[in-house]
Amino acid sequence: MGSQDDRSPGDKSEAAEREAAKQRLLAQAEADRVPVEDTTRAVPDRRWKRDQR
Repeated sequence: MGSQDDRSPGDKSEAAEREAAKQRLLAQAEADRVPVEDTTRAVPDRRWKRDQR
């Protein structure tokens, strides 16, 4: 197998485009991330127990 120097310029630009797309996706995921402190914990609804008595 050849080294990376053997690649054509098109391969290098494709790799650069893939890396740029990867960085955009990672940046978007980080922007959409919700910190743990901002999440709400599910609280059990105990009203149904009153109705069963």
